[in-house]
This record gives sequence, C-alpha cells and structure tokens, in this order.
Amino acid sequence: MPVIARFYGILIKMYFREHGVPHFHALYGEYNAVFDVQTLEAIEGDLPSRAYKMVQE
Repeated sequence: MPVIARFYGILIKMYFREHGVPHFHALYGEYNAVFDVQTLEAIEGDLPSRAYKMVQE
C-alpha cells in the first residue's frame, strides 16, 4: 500500500484495487482508521482525537 502523505507521525495510505466506498487508511503508531474520501468520517478503526482532527483537515 503506497504512502500518499506523511505528517506529524501520521501516514495516509491508499490501495489501488480495493473495493467498496472510496477510502484511505490513516496510521498513527498502534492506531489505524479507515476514512471515507467524500465525508472524511472514519468508517472503521480509531485514532486519538488530535490525530483524527489532523487527518480531517
């Protein structure tokens, strides 16, 4: 899975051939969350609130 962004220890990754709603993965230490591309809401997983807000920005 290629890294498309990296900031403040947060990695944003996206698969090319994954099915379902368009989404990306955000990894922060031991945390992992999947975000909907259109709404920027977490579909699954969790992040600390500060990291969650940074990903949404």
